[in-house]
Amino acid sequence: MAEIKSENKRDFTKYEYYRNRELSWLAFNERVLGEARDKTIPLLERCKFLGITASNLDEFIMVRVASLKDQISAGYEKRDIAGMNAKEQLEALIPALHEFADQQYHVYNRSLLPALKKAGIEVITAHEKLTQEQGEIVDEYFMQSVYPVLTPMAVDPSRPFPLVRNKSLNIAVLLQYKKEKKDAEKKENKNTGKGSLLNHAQEVEFVTVQVPSVLPRIFRLPGKGCKLIFLEQIIERNIRKLFLNYDIMCAYPYRVMRNSDLAIDEEEAVDLLQTIEKQLKKRAWGEVIRLEVQQDMDKRLLKYLKKEFDVEDDEIFKINGPLDITLMSKISGAVGDEFAHLKDPKHIPAPILQFENEDDIFTNIRKGDILMHHPYQTFDNVVDFVRQAAKDPTVLAIKQTLYRVSGNSPIIAALAKAAENGKQVTVLVELKARFDEENNIHWAKKLERAGCHVIYGLLGLKTHCKITLVVRMEEDGIRRYVHLGTGNYNDTTAKLYTDTGLMTCSEKIGEDATAVFNMLSGYSEPLAWNALAVAPLWLKDKFLYLIGRERDLAKEGKKAKIVAKMNSLSDPVIIRALYEASAAGVEIELIVRGICCLKTGIPDVSDNITVRSIVGTFLEHSRIYYFLNNGHEEVYMASADWMPRNLDRRVEIMFPVEDRVLKEEVKEILRVTLKDNLKAQFLNADGSYTKRDRRGKVHFCAQEYFVKEAQERAFQPEQSGDERHFTPMTAFSEKKLDEEDGNDGC
Repeated sequence: MAEIKSENKRDFTKYEYYRNRELSWLAFNERVLGEARDKTIPLLERCKFLGITASNLDEFIMVRVASLKDQISAGYEKRDIAGMNAKEQLEALIPALHEFADQQYHVYNRSLLPALKKAGIEVITAHEKLTQEQGEIVDEYFMQSVYPVLTPMAVDPSRPFPLVRNKSLNIAVLLQYKKEKKDAEKKENKNTGKGSLLNHAQEVEFVTVQVPSVLPRIFRLPGKGCKLIFLEQIIERNIRKLFLNYDIMCAYPYRVMRNSDLAIDEEEAVDLLQTIEKQLKKRAWGEVIRLEVQQDMDKRLLKYLKKEFDVEDDEIFKINGPLDITLMSKISGAVGDEFAHLKDPKHIPAPILQFENEDDIFTNIRKGDILMHHPYQTFDNVVDFVRQAAKDPTVLAIKQTLYRVSGNSPIIAALAKAAENGKQVTVLVELKARFDEENNIHWAKKLERAGCHVIYGLLGLKTHCKITLVVRMEEDGIRRYVHLGTGNYNDTTAKLYTDTGLMTCSEKIGEDATAVFNMLSGYSEPLAWNALAVAPLWLKDKFLYLIGRERDLAKEGKKAKIVAKMNSLSDPVIIRALYEASAAGVEIELIVRGICCLKTGIPDVSDNITVRSIVGTFLEHSRIYYFLNNGHEEVYMASADWMPRNLDRRVEIMFPVEDRVLKEEVKEILRVTLKDNLKAQFLNADGSYTKRDRRGKVHFCAQEYFVKEAQERAFQPEQSGDERHFTPMTAFSEKKLDEEDGNDGC
């Protein structure tokens, strides 16, 4: 670990002061699973949460578990933050992953299925349970829509085992050629000397059938009531129609997961885009690291699959229910509006007051910096910022970084239009955004065709910062308009993720924004920054300075406090700095949604640190950092979490909130979040998370508050000049909440 100046004799680097990153992530996914169990949440939302846990787990296994396996194969012995090598981590993880899968299907079978049936939605768990009438409907659907799409792949001496695609759902079948057919063919061959086109030398033959992903996984039977059956059940029911001359010995679904961690040597890559395209094709052939099968799969079939995929027993997950339970996220769409009462009301983001007038977006930004809080407030103004710049005749240049964008991105369309209109358009597209590589390659090519200058960032680093710069020629000269955000330029996820953003025409931020793009496109490092802190060279030092300053203030008996909100906390140097500050008496409130390698409750080390995680309707994604600084408060927002990858291996940006009113608004976001007693779960000394006792207290959900606050704020009278002030909303009893916890927030 890097050294931090310390006057405390305690050794803050002890392994027992830190928690393993992978086990901490699993604890996060358990909190998500807790939402699927929560009976106060609408039923179809609970189904979505179960689907999210499965999607999360898929990615975790394909990347994190795969990485541990690679480290073991390479003989890599370096220990992690908690003192565990790769082998020890995997030994701890594997049984925990099996236990988690059991929990998922316990929730599915014992909680969600009965609740769905009670609500009028029946999931038919086996095709044998269909009535005759239902069976006829299903069979007709199979012949008309499913059968033409299926392609059985046989395995015999002339046909090797086929490629089974990563995460695809398949049905494995053991067949035996019908004896009477075999005897008849022998007789025919003896009489005519003609053989069969097919080879039936094997007593038992293996065939695999991919469940087509181009068809809906969930089929709703027409008629009275709501009855659902999964596509694999329909195929299993009709499997004999694929093999007319065979007896079906058994047929069971299975699913494989492959190592999907891309290995790219950028220094050797002449063309990074082409190199990544080639690597994406190799991902389909990655080593199988998980085999999912149904719990009662025939032993012969399981033995066959185990051998072909070369997996160990602990890599086989025997599932008590449908494979690939991400399908639970699709139940809501399958049942339609008829069951809207089982869903959350549709959220419509509120307009942002500062833009609700006749002025153009640039005029409104010149009036003063504008704070945005998504998804409570609309993301449309960010899209409009690029759209208006694209058609404004006085705009000379647009520069933007893109990490993850939506499938039909209006921002991409606006950038392409800007280039066609003769603007100088520079776009950094991050090709290495995991599982978005293919999508980003597509957009990069489209932007290049439109005439944009597309760049791919710095060698060996991901560009994760979210920044847009618009250069405009005005009457008094060049003016730069900048948008900075904590989340991606993705109009779809902006409705689901909580993020904050800032629009400004501050001269010093504009100069810094130009320096950022010059650094990304021309490798020109600025000598100093006016306002921004940029990773990987400057941001970590800035955080360590800010944390260290609070520590020193506390030692002097002055006011010191840190409040930080992020997705994950795993950087050992940052954690050590927080321990130092805590030991010096700094009150530290951390809001960490996911991974947290810091431990709470260690005497004289972390007993002044509180960690809470909020998992709710929206995905908590904003990064906000507050430092009391003896009353001279400083507030920052950033694209970076406190993780080594963000601080050491990515281009990230942290930006200050300096406007007096906006600073109060951001402090209010933190203050309200800290008061949540409905969704917040607190990290205990043993690594578990629990909700605090709410008996006798007002139930308070921060996300619900922000929804109502955004609607109220959108219809306030617009303020200007020195009269601008921040007034907390009254959607909840603020005074009563303050009296209950004695906490004045930030």
